[in-house]
Amino acid sequence: MKIRVIESDCILKTGLSSIKLNDDLKNCYLVSKNMKVAVIGGGAAGFFSAISAKTHNPDAQVTIYERSDKLLSKVRISGGGRCNVTHHCFKIHELVKFYPRGEKPLKKAFGIFSPTDTISWFNDRGVQLKTEADGRMFPVTDSSQTIIDCLMKEVHDLGIGIKTKSVIKKIIPKEEGFLLGFKTSKTYPSVPSKEGKYFDKVVVATGGSPRPEGFNWLRELEHNIEEPVPSLFTFNMPDESVTKLMGVVAEPVSVKIMGSKLKSEGPLLITHWGMSGPAILKLSSFGARELNEMNYEFKALINWTGELSEQEIREVFNGVVEAHGKKRIHNVNPFELPGRLWEFLIEKVEVGGNMIWQNMGKKNINRMVHILMNDEYSVSGKTTFKEEFVTCGGISLQDIDIKTMQSKHVPNLYFAGEVLDIDGVTGGFNFQAAWTTGFVAGKLR
Repeated sequence: MKIRVIESDCILKTGLSSIKLNDDLKNCYLVSKNMKVAVIGGGAAGFFSAISAKTHNPDAQVTIYERSDKLLSKVRISGGGRCNVTHHCFKIHELVKFYPRGEKPLKKAFGIFSPTDTISWFNDRGVQLKTEADGRMFPVTDSSQTIIDCLMKEVHDLGIGIKTKSVIKKIIPKEEGFLLGFKTSKTYPSVPSKEGKYFDKVVVATGGSPRPEGFNWLRELEHNIEEPVPSLFTFNMPDESVTKLMGVVAEPVSVKIMGSKLKSEGPLLITHWGMSGPAILKLSSFGARELNEMNYEFKALINWTGELSEQEIREVFNGVVEAHGKKRIHNVNPFELPGRLWEFLIEKVEVGGNMIWQNMGKKNINRMVHILMNDEYSVSGKTTFKEEFVTCGGISLQDIDIKTMQSKHVPNLYFAGEVLDIDGVTGGFNFQAAWTTGFVAGKLR
């Protein structure tokens, strides 16, 4: 018969007397009176993991450890300081298509905590979200501080501890939990004492790392790491004159990478360094590894008409020649492109400024069709999208039980957020993955 130990000082109450447990007492197992949980990382996934852990385990002692002195830094800068909390996409089979890495496993996780649950969670705490035309969802205040205040208040009300400037360099598994190795001013890892440095369960929510070495401390625990490379970046075009159109937005646009099957559609923003906007960012996300292999040197082909075919474009031109034959080509913009862009494309094909439509001829029409469908630009390098650094790569999802976010190699060790090989396109999808994986990990199942 097993004896259940119910007191943390290892005193067994028998009903007749209290006896001290010793090493000779066999067949005992411990039930922690106050389970200790460490959440490593003070970002969105870390906070949500800690809140979930305390909510599901009210008697647990939960502490967030953040290496810097700043908490929720990505939440603060997301969406230009407005915080793109999630996306107005409630069908899971459609939602997962916005994740280049993690699509199939996330179907199970979103079944546990979805965008609908995110909206309800914040609404229950007095934070109302609004939906914009492109499906992105923000707090009605248009301020990321609203989300930060909500999360900080929840952590405070639940009695969750926060320790900043706490750099954890080593997780040391023990028979019934973990010791954490902290970086000290001289050497690391320091050897933690049993008082306050021992934890029953640990959640790692440290975010992505731009360098493979950033995952070494997790490799030591026999986890497989998918090589980290940038995801969600804009295209640099230092030798292209199109940059003089900075600020111009074209929509809809189709973008392809020459010599590959990579393709995306959506609005495109011309910047002073090259091109950005949803079409480019989506392409950079889905093509993260392939573009990395190209060393970010490639040709981008733009269809300024979106998905129109060559035949459809020719039919439009034929209609213009018939209806507006005596007008200058500068004065008739049949595809309703931004004016500055239309002028730029006309100049690029070197059609005379006084050319009228009925005098265009077959040769000039062919050149206009080609540039509208396959306008070629040389890309040389990338630029981080605003200040939102996102990587693909991290802990292999093959090493994780996605229904619990628990490691398959180390019991009671969980993962959440971008430390996992999960990333989404821009639009609130990365935060939704953080809320979902954090919620699931925090259940500590």
